[in-house]
Amino acid sequence: MDTQNLFSGYDAGENYCEIFGTSNSAGISPAGEDPLAIRLAKYKLKTLNQRNKNAERELHNLGITFTVYSDAGAIDRILPFDPLPRKISSEDWGRLDDGCRQRVKALNAFLTDIYSEQRILKDGIVPSDLVLGNDNFRKEMIGVDLPHNTYTHISGVDLVRDESGEFLVLEDNCRAPSGVSYVIENRHLMMRSFPDLMEGVQTLPVSDYGNRLRSMLTETSPAHIENPNIVLLTPGVFNSAYFEHVFLAREMGVPLVEGRDLIVDDEDQVFMKTISGLKRVDMIYRRIDDSFLDPEVFREDSMLGVPGIMRALKAGKVGIANAVGAGVADDKAIYAYMPRIIKYYLDEEAILKNVKTFICREEDDLAYVLEHLEELVVKPVGESGGYGIVVGPKATKSELTEIASELKKKPEKYIAQPMINLSVCPTLTEKGVRARHVDLRPFVLTGKEPWVLPGGLTRVAMREGSIIVNSSQGGGSKDTWVMR
Repeated sequence: MDTQNLFSGYDAGENYCEIFGTSNSAGISPAGEDPLAIRLAKYKLKTLNQRNKNAERELHNLGITFTVYSDAGAIDRILPFDPLPRKISSEDWGRLDDGCRQRVKALNAFLTDIYSEQRILKDGIVPSDLVLGNDNFRKEMIGVDLPHNTYTHISGVDLVRDESGEFLVLEDNCRAPSGVSYVIENRHLMMRSFPDLMEGVQTLPVSDYGNRLRSMLTETSPAHIENPNIVLLTPGVFNSAYFEHVFLAREMGVPLVEGRDLIVDDEDQVFMKTISGLKRVDMIYRRIDDSFLDPEVFREDSMLGVPGIMRALKAGKVGIANAVGAGVADDKAIYAYMPRIIKYYLDEEAILKNVKTFICREEDDLAYVLEHLEELVVKPVGESGGYGIVVGPKATKSELTEIASELKKKPEKYIAQPMINLSVCPTLTEKGVRARHVDLRPFVLTGKEPWVLPGGLTRVAMREGSIIVNSSQGGGSKDTWVMR
């Protein structure tokens, strides 16, 4: 058996490797018996490159793209696809599944509490000003009852794996986590382009996500409605994730609508305009930010939302997923308190640990961060998509000086974390198969109980040495195989 063929030149360095576990200078597992590596080693590099080009051409032809906004305008791109899959053992997945469900249960309990009794604030577990002064806290939701106390119906838990192979939670996504369409399309692409690689491999399926999503939205619709009419509300074709909106609406078999397609009548009922007249809407999966959702309540100049939709929600005439105000829970400062939040509501220790986090609004933490900037990753609490991050070990002196100045001016806007040597996975590059850093975003659906999509989105930093995996920053994706 010869795995030097494809993997010659592959070196995971000091990082944990998702295929081999550990790596020596040749990149080969000490046992040399990994079944996936054995299968992959049978491919010639030329064959992989040709099939990968065909796969990426197919992605483009199918319109599986996202939009990157720049000074030059909006550019549609495919998410770079890597054909070498990432595998997760059934044992590892069992722990991840339990940990993600535990975390989302606690997040929903936290959101229900802060919009009702606010016990966690009164008991001093989480600072009141961190919640009540949060940009995503919506006082309009105080006292609103939601079915099953579900605020974050669709959640994304971002995970990384450290040098020892332990999975750690990097952040929570509770507003409108994107990327699940790539999970499903990547699997379909692998089945079409690499059927010989997948033949006989027992992986957990991902294709029933659309049915699961529709069932969850049905469960969390207003209680008195047995067969709710569901729609997916999109900002429109210029949104960076528009392909995903189309994809999910098709997978669920529900209409894709824009704000102009919906109206709220004098009795606070939402209707969809159709060629045969108005049709009642009972549940809305919205991919529009809170501030643009209802111009009667939030931004008056919004052309994307639906006037009166908050009235309909408060009257119990419509459900909205994810709930307005859920964004408090994916604030990076709140993230630092998650172990305490889990203990407070569930009386359990966190199954999945956080990455060590310094809260810059706290004096001692700020002092430490300023003294160790060159060792830490500094993140703005309200940003997403990898924007605004300063990676200390890779930053220039001027960048460190600039972020130090910002930290002193507005410490409450930042957190900092130690540099984690993210795990790597064999990845097809122009130089052959090389180690590239990856993360993982499992998707959790919550109705009566949470359910986790097996595997989730593996994002890969395509640039050598980079740890930024976000698509907007040049990252790509892989198929994720959860082994039975």
